[in-house]
Formats: sequence, C-alpha cells, structure tokens
Amino acid sequence: MDTTEGACTGHDHAHGYIHRKDDYLKRLRRIEGQARGLQRMVEDEKYCIDILTQVSAMTKALQAVSLGLLEEHLSHCVVDAAKAGGREAEEKVREATEAIARLVRS
Repeated sequence: MDTTEGACTGHDHAHGYIHRKDDYLKRLRRIEGQARGLQRMVEDEKYCIDILTQVSAMTKALQAVSLGLLEEHLSHCVVDAAKAGGREAEEKVREATEAIARLVRS
C-alpha cells in the first residue's frame, strides 16, 4: 500500500497527535532551547559533567515526545487501520513495530 493513503497519512487525514499539537510544539521549542544552551556550555568550556547532565535532560525530553507520539499513533492510526483490516492494518502494525525498534535502539 502507498503510505500516502489510509489512516493518519496524507493531507486528507488528521494525525493522532493533532489535538495535542500545541503541547508538542511547546515541548519541542523547549528542547530547542536546551540544545542552544548546550552549545553555549561547550562554547564557554563548561565542566564536562554539567554538559552531560544537560544532554541527559534533553535526551529524556526527546524520549518523552517520542513516547507521546507513539502512544498517539497506536491509539489513533493503528486502531483505525485495525478496524479497516487488510493491508492497511498490516502496514500500520509494521510501521509501529519499526518505530518501537528505533526507539529501543536509541
């Protein structure tokens, strides 16, 4: 199946996270600020452990965004595809499985 068709893909379908879009954007902007802060810390030659602590906080924030998006994808996109059945359901489950594998490896 072409991934531009079906639940949660293309421009004609709402993505599962859309009702929390502002929350995700706020979190991502905060993470962006953390990245700029890390750059400043390196430029200012701050203590290594302090930088690593901030990297850890930023990583945790990115993981929280990832898990939220994954939850939204499972509860909206995958559930809708499962209701439709067939190839679409198989594709969405495969996509979710691959996304989970990427998150586990990161």
